[in-house]
Formats: sequence, C-alpha cells, structure tokens
Amino acid sequence: MGGRRDRGSATVWVVAVMAVVWAAAYVLVQVGMARVAVHTALAAADLGALAAAELAVAAPGEACGRAAEVVAANDARIVSCEVEGGVSEVTARVRLRFPGLTEREASATSRAGPVYLNTER
Repeated sequence: MGGRRDRGSATVWVVAVMAVVWAAAYVLVQVGMARVAVHTALAAADLGALAAAELAVAAPGEACGRAAEVVAANDARIVSCEVEGGVSEVTARVRLRFPGLTEREASATSRAGPVYLNTER
C-alpha cells in the first residue's frame, strides 16, 4: 500500500516544470524585446544623423528639425541633435515596455558628416 501515497505526484512535477518553462519563455521574450528596442534606437539615430548631415552645410538651421522628423518616423524620439562643422550628432531613445516591470529606455548616438578624400583636404 506504500505506492498509493505517490498518486498525483506527476501532476505536481508537470506543473512545476511548466512554470519553469513559462518563466524561461518570459525572460527570452523580454530579452528579445530589449534587443529590438536597441536596434530600433540605433537605426533611428543613424538615419537621423544622416538626415541632419545632408543639410548640415546647406541649411544648418533646418538640420536638426529634419533629423527629428526622421527619428520620429522610426518610432523613436530625439534626445539631442548637434551640428558643428558639417558633422551632425544625433541621440535617439526608444521606450521599452515590459509587462509587469518598470518602463525603461534604450538609447543610441550616431555621428555623420562629409567624407573627405585625401586630395580635398
């Protein structure tokens, strides 16, 4: 009759294993979301810096406005934009919303400017 005391223990083990599997899946999804946010911030900063660099020499007053438009079009927000000597530097941020956790932000900074050939300097 000692074997009857173990009845139902498999159910407890299955529930415990499923809880571990769900926790691991939750962590992997969160890491994936964070990586996507970082790549989105990088892309937005790169494209914003390129857009600002395009206008940096011809219309420096409009360069950061154009960068802000490009960054916003890439689902990010512009934190800073500087144009100096034809070189632009743009910082963009993307919000990370984790269910059940506090909201965080991923940010990236990118620089863009003219390309000088050795004969042009």
